[in-house]
Amino acid sequence: MDNRAIGVYDSGFGGLSVWRELRRLLPDESLTYLGDGKNCPYGGRPKEDIARFAQEAVERLVAEGVKLVVVGCNTATTAAVELLRERWSQMPIVGLEPAVKPACLESKTRRIAVLATEHSLRSDMFLATASRYASDVEVLKVVGDGFVELVERGAERSAEAMEAVRRVVGPLLEQRIDKIVLGCTHYPFLRPLIEEVVAGQGIDVIDSGEAVARRVKWLLERYDIVAEVGHRADYRFLSFADEHYRQRLMCRALSMIECDK
Repeated sequence: MDNRAIGVYDSGFGGLSVWRELRRLLPDESLTYLGDGKNCPYGGRPKEDIARFAQEAVERLVAEGVKLVVVGCNTATTAAVELLRERWSQMPIVGLEPAVKPACLESKTRRIAVLATEHSLRSDMFLATASRYASDVEVLKVVGDGFVELVERGAERSAEAMEAVRRVVGPLLEQRIDKIVLGCTHYPFLRPLIEEVVAGQGIDVIDSGEAVARRVKWLLERYDIVAEVGHRADYRFLSFADEHYRQRLMCRALSMIECDK
């Protein structure tokens, strides 16, 4: 048994969508969340910068005493997860990939769309996954322009957000797709709007949050670092931005807990 916290890292607010799934599946586990904030968004930045941000974030989480790290950011995963695993080889590190595999396997029209950041869509990791599982499926790669910024501002339910979603997702309705994969952890915050835009079109919206939580559960059991049953979970929030940003992270997470009750 190991009551140390699981560390979760993202460029900002997006990884809270993964944090929520971890909390739902693993209620006895403490979670320490680090939302960079200072350098967000990552999508258009050079790979070298993203890798440096990721290493600094994991170093901070390790200093906080976490037992496992979830890189709750697709962009940071593609840029740095192998470097992180080499540097901290004794600790399980879980990365995120867009759910391309299940989308391809389940697609009936053999056409899917992946919404992600520019960096993620041109990364070697994404291209290798698409090549492996989408040999007979056409994958439309679409940047969620402005999506991260909307979520960072807490404006995902605004008229501005709906306009942005319609601008990005609307053209896909004419492409005969039947799956939309959310390839950035910020994007699930916009999922209700995306589903509204595609309503009645036979299009499923998929994200990888639940799958990541199941992977973490498996690793905790494999490494025998599961928290005690009935352990009172502690939730902590860190940021490289200012205290106001950290407080916003915490308030957003607490609101998720209330919504789940």
